[in-house]
This record gives sequence, structure tokens and C-alpha cells, in this order.
Amino acid sequence: MEVILGIDIGGSTTKIVGLRTDGSVVSMLRVRAEDQVTSLYGALGNYLTSNGLSLGDVRRVVLTGVGASYVDGDVFGLPTCRVDEFQASGTGALALSGQTSGVVVTMGTGTAFLWAEAGKEVRHLCGSGIGGGTLGGLCHKLVGMERFYQIKKLAAQGDLSHVDLTISDIARDPASTLDPNMTAANFGDLSEDATPADLAAGAVNLVLQAIGTMTVLACQSCHTDTVIVTGSMTTLDQAEPNFAAFEKLYGIHYVIPESATFATAIGAGLCSLRQKSVK
Repeated sequence: MEVILGIDIGGSTTKIVGLRTDGSVVSMLRVRAEDQVTSLYGALGNYLTSNGLSLGDVRRVVLTGVGASYVDGDVFGLPTCRVDEFQASGTGALALSGQTSGVVVTMGTGTAFLWAEAGKEVRHLCGSGIGGGTLGGLCHKLVGMERFYQIKKLAAQGDLSHVDLTISDIARDPASTLDPNMTAANFGDLSEDATPADLAAGAVNLVLQAIGTMTVLACQSCHTDTVIVTGSMTTLDQAEPNFAAFEKLYGIHYVIPESATFATAIGAGLCSLRQKSVK
């Protein structure tokens, strides 16, 4: 079996996806990137072994992500090329979601907002420093945790009523367009007996709602009502209900595709197959 390896080297994790030459996915692997170059080689070796592949089975390696700039030359002597991260993210998001266009939100260490349309170059709209790195930093100080899956597990047990101020807390008769349970102020009603789980839930809510607000502005600038959300933070228990609340309030359709964590790595491989945006 001949495969193409799409590798997204991010600020905190490395994602590897193997694609067959018809674009179908073989398997996916995600590892924490303590050191980006080291994690790349270790993850690639792990991927090959786990899938019973040898170097001879790899047609090419396709690198993308912020860490790709630290990798010189070919990887393990294999033909290696590089794909622009925005092109990879947009291509992967459209492929996974089945959409023909939309605002693509990549929630990584920070967050990027893109406009993607089938058959056209992906356009970078804007970026934000609020993302997974923000969540890790806040939780490190608040609850002594910074590993994503630790935070995810803890936050799922939290109670936002011990942390956030809601519309119903401050308005007896809120406007009809506002849900009384909406957040009026993140961490605006912090209880003295808030637990670590409550604090983690509050940090998750703050980050997701900040990103959600920016998606509304991005949609308005692109005259669309479709948002495709990708990245590791899509696996948070709070992600789907948070975006569902934005959908109800603003009439925006949020799509969180299966395997959204690997959208950029998949997109890199697909870009290579289509011989577009390869550097």
C-alpha cells in the first residue's frame, strides 16, 4: 500500500494522517509536541510501526503548520514538500464537512479565521491569540493543570453558575433576542467556594465564547451563515452546546466535522494530491 503522509506540526501537538492515493484516510495519530522536530520524527516512526508500514510504502511526506519551518530538507530521506497552513486548513475543512464554502475556524494554540470556497484559494481573514494555549495557561494558574485532556476531564464536571454572570442575573426582563441563560460576564460572578472543576469550566467557556463571537463577525464580513470548526478543542464537551447557542442566537450554521482535529493534516495531503499550493 502506497501512502501520502500529511503532517501538521503545531505549536503544541503534531498530527499525522496517512492518505491513500485516492484521498481516503488510512489512519490518524496525534502526539504532544514538547519539541517540534523531535516529535515529528518520533511520531512518524510510531505511525509507520503502528500501521505496519515501511519507508518504502511512503510516496511523499507533506508538512504544514507553524513547526514545518523548523524542518530542513527531506524527512527520513523521503520526498518531502510543504503546504501553506491556511490552504491546508481550508481544504481539509471543506473535505471533512462536505461544504462547498464557509468560514473555517481552526482552534489550535491560537485561532485562525479563514474563508474557504471550493476551487479557490483559501483566504486568511484574521487571527486571535485566544485558543488552546490560552486555556492551558489560564488553567495552569487557576487549577494547576495545563495538559489538554486533564483540563477537558476536569471542566466537564464544573458548574458555570459558580463562575459566570448570566443575563438573568442582571436583567429582570431581558430583550426577546437574548437567552436569559447567556453569559453576561465571564468570571463575573465567581463564588468563593468555586471548585477547581468550576474554574476549569469557566476558562473553557471564556475561550469558546470569545471564539464564537469572532465567528459571528467573520460571517458578517463574508456574507455567509456557515462556519466549519476544526482543531483539538472541538473535542471539548462544551464545544457543541456553546456553538449551538450561537447558532440559535445568530442564525449561523456551525459544522463540527468528524476528525476535526486532523483537518489541517488531511488538507495538506489533499493539497499535495491535487498539486496545488505545494511549496
